Amino acid sequence: MAPAGFIHRFIHSTDMDSLVLAFKALGDENRLRIMALFTRTHQALCVCELVDALGLPQYQVSRHIRLLKQAGLLKVKKKGTWAYYYLYEESGFRKQLYDFLEKSLNHTVLEQDEQAMGVRLSYRKKGRCVLGSVPHSEIRKQIVT
Repeated sequence: MAPAGFIHRFIHSTDMDSLVLAFKALGDENRLRIMALFTRTHQALCVCELVDALGLPQYQVSRHIRLLKQAGLLKVKKKGTWAYYYLYEESGFRKQLYDFLEKSLNHTVLEQDEQAMGVRLSYRKKGRCVLGSVPHSEIRKQIVT
């Protein structure tokens, strides 16, 4: 359970429109799963890594990423043709929110997602994503065994 002053601190540290956008963006199970991966891995991730770890279609992950970016929760950095998304931590509001999400989101699905992302990240070459290196079904098999 969040401390009583949790929301109170947010309201005084950012404008109401930013709060509404952030909480609306988090009002979806798949976006919470995505944010849980970002807060737990503390890494920049590409869409194909999220697709493989979550087992969701690319178009859905891209749509969710776009909404999280529009809400000011994620930023993007380009490396050649690759786009890596990462947590946008420019304010105390966001840092507190990410800390809350990292410590408070506990669910079997999120733990499985985190394990799957760990497997997926192990396929990186020189710290970069390797597109389509392993399908989601193979990642899940590696986790189960």
